[in-house]
Formats: sequence, C-alpha cells, structure tokens
Amino acid sequence: MDILSNLDLALGKRVRLYRLLCSHGLRNGTMNLLPIDHGLEHGPRDFFSNPGSLDPEYVINLAVSLGVSGIVMHIGLAEKYMKKYAGVIPLVLKLNGKTSIPDDEAPVSPLTASLEDAIRLGADAVGYTLYVGTPNQKEDIAQFRKVKREADRYGMPIIVWSYPRGKAIEEKGGKESLYAVDYAARVGCELGADIIKINFPVIDNSKRDLYPEPYNQLDLSPGEAIKKVVKSAGNTMVLVSGGSKLGDEDLLNKVKLSMEAGATGIIFGRNIWQRSREDSWKINEKIRDIMKEYPR
Repeated sequence: MDILSNLDLALGKRVRLYRLLCSHGLRNGTMNLLPIDHGLEHGPRDFFSNPGSLDPEYVINLAVSLGVSGIVMHIGLAEKYMKKYAGVIPLVLKLNGKTSIPDDEAPVSPLTASLEDAIRLGADAVGYTLYVGTPNQKEDIAQFRKVKREADRYGMPIIVWSYPRGKAIEEKGGKESLYAVDYAARVGCELGADIIKINFPVIDNSKRDLYPEPYNQLDLSPGEAIKKVVKSAGNTMVLVSGGSKLGDEDLLNKVKLSMEAGATGIIFGRNIWQRSREDSWKINEKIRDIMKEYPR
C-alpha cells in the first residue's frame, strides 16, 4: 500500500502495520480502531448507556462482527478475554493509563504494561498516552522515550494519544482548540510516534483572544482546521478520536472531514458501543462507506 511505501520503517513495524491497514478493516490502507480502555480512564460510568458494553466480551465480539481494523485495551482485559480471538482481530495494547478520580492539573499516566507483554499477547501495536503542556511533561516525555526505544527495538508500532492538558493549555484556549490540537500533533511527530491519536479541533471564536499568535488571527472552517493538524503531523499517520457520544450527523461529518483532510482513519469507542448493537451496525456501515472513498 502507498501509505507504507513512503515511510522509513523497520520490517517488524511494517509487517504489523500492514496487518492493521491492509489485512483487517477495509483493507485499503485506512484504519478504524475500536477502543475499550475507558474502564480505567473513566470508570464504569461510560457503560451505563448500554449496559451490555460493561462486558468486555460484548465489545470484542462487536468489534469482530463490525470488521474494524483492531481493538484497543489494557493488559488485564487482553489477558482475560483475547485468547479466543487470537488471529481474528488485531490487538493494540495500551501501555499506560490512569484513573480520573484525582483532580490532577499535571497528569502523567504510569506504565501498566511493557513491550514484552505486548509481544507475549500478540499485539500488532502499542498505545501510549502523552499529556502535552502540563508541568510534568518533562517526566512524561522521558517515560515515552524509554517506551519508544523498546518499541523500536522490538519492531512494534507505537500509537501516541497526544492530548493537550493542564492550566497553561486552558489559559491559551483549551485542550480542544486548534492551537492545542495542532501543537499536540506536531509533538507526536517530533517525538517519533508511528501514529498519532488526536481530537478533532473545535473552532470557538469566543476564545479567540486567548489563542497565541498567529492562531488568534486564523479564520478556518472545521475542515480547514483538521487539514492543518494533519499537515502538522508530517509523515506520521493520524487517527481522529470520536470523544463523547455524538449524534449520527455530527459523527459522520467528523469522519468525512477527517478523511478528506488526509487522516489515516478513526478511533471511535463510545460512539460505537454506547449505541445499541443494531445502531452500532448502522452507524458503522455509514462510516465504512465514507472511508471506502479515501484509500490510502
């Protein structure tokens, strides 16, 4: 696929990325991941709207039946639930995480698994959450550097959840502003992520005076904003997060604008498994129809 031909990748990373991009999902160089790491990050509350989703087996089975590119989870779920799905659906193992219980202005997600765990469990990629802009980003970046060194050593692709956070980010317009998301995308590229997971930037003119120059002078449409973010990521593949559950029209518009902008794909969790099984199928088919138009 063209998406891999232009990248300087070790053989192990190339093989694993090929499985995610070309052997599963739409098999056209796009990627559609379904995460179920929310139980650690948010607690069980996210599963209330669809009680069936509290059972990891339900979500894994849903991912398989929907034909997504892979499923994302923490080590405990992978060890307890993935054996029967070995080879059926690619695993992306999250290597760090935290709870949302403390009101933390300077979060760092501690490591919860290792590269050896990922290899033992047959993962095709690992995920790392990096908080950009917090007072503890020095510690976070140092921890990521060690993880990246191991990922490179083992030929394991690394997906960075590049998330702007902290007081300094809020003072400059907030974590979903174009300034913050654009910066986070570039940080992921500069630090050597193979893939970056970012939020779709929100255009909020009421906060324009907070944005640093020249962002306070930009007048971009949502489509132009996400295109700028993808461009800032350089040769690093970009996955756009779904975030909190959206209505069908808003969700599909996010997919369309992201793919038009050059994103490699999406990573939608709550927007899939918080719906009923029937509605998950319906929205997934519409998502696939859009992504089919943008092979990579």
